[in-house]
Amino acid sequence: MPFNSSAVHRVALLTALVLPSAVWAQPTPFTPEQRDAIGGIIREYLVKNPEVLQEAFTELQRRMQEAEQAGRAEVLTSERAKLENSPHDFVLGNPQGDVTMVEFLDYNCGYCKRAMADVKALIKSDPKLRVVIKDFPVLGPGSVEASRVALAAKAQLSGDKLYEFHTNLMERRGQANGESAKAVAKEMGLDMARLEKDLQSSDINATLQENMELGQKLGINGTPGFVIGNEVIAGAVGAEPLKQVIANTRN
Repeated sequence: MPFNSSAVHRVALLTALVLPSAVWAQPTPFTPEQRDAIGGIIREYLVKNPEVLQEAFTELQRRMQEAEQAGRAEVLTSERAKLENSPHDFVLGNPQGDVTMVEFLDYNCGYCKRAMADVKALIKSDPKLRVVIKDFPVLGPGSVEASRVALAAKAQLSGDKLYEFHTNLMERRGQANGESAKAVAKEMGLDMARLEKDLQSSDINATLQENMELGQKLGINGTPGFVIGNEVIAGAVGAEPLKQVIANTRN
């Protein structure tokens, strides 16, 4: 059986939950005989009381979730400026809105395409909502290329035009990559020579690195990922759940 450090870690934590703390407070190392005796006691007890394992794993899961939530809350506090007010991202809705919703997305993500309609509906129905779009290309090289072109296009587009570019690229059929993103740029009349030059900007690399690091710290492993206030929401959950979190944050 291959070594699984995660499994070993869980077993160690589980054992710590099952055994009395006094056992582990032993000031001197156990002898081989003592180790065998303790192992026998543990085995006998667990065989006779298997429900203890379920209780222990449930408690372990609860503690791990609490630790994850605490770590996420710390990141949301320390990285709030990068999350909501980074100069690298673009803003939809009301720039001075009282609630900010951040979306991490990938142009090749089918769920992001589905969620785009929800975001549009929320912006239309909530004049106080501010939406920050973060390129989070996790689905391969094509996604990275598309995000790089989208970020380069920011040098020539803003406001509704930038949103139009974003929408056109997201709705374009087929694989999103550098070629398809440039096709959208050309269709919208961008200066292609300038676009190629802007693609070499170090700001693009800095933006993608910042977004990937933020996503990792927040535990966002896929797209779309939404952050509203102190809530991190994974997946295309629909407009109503997002609306409820927005209302709770506002209140």
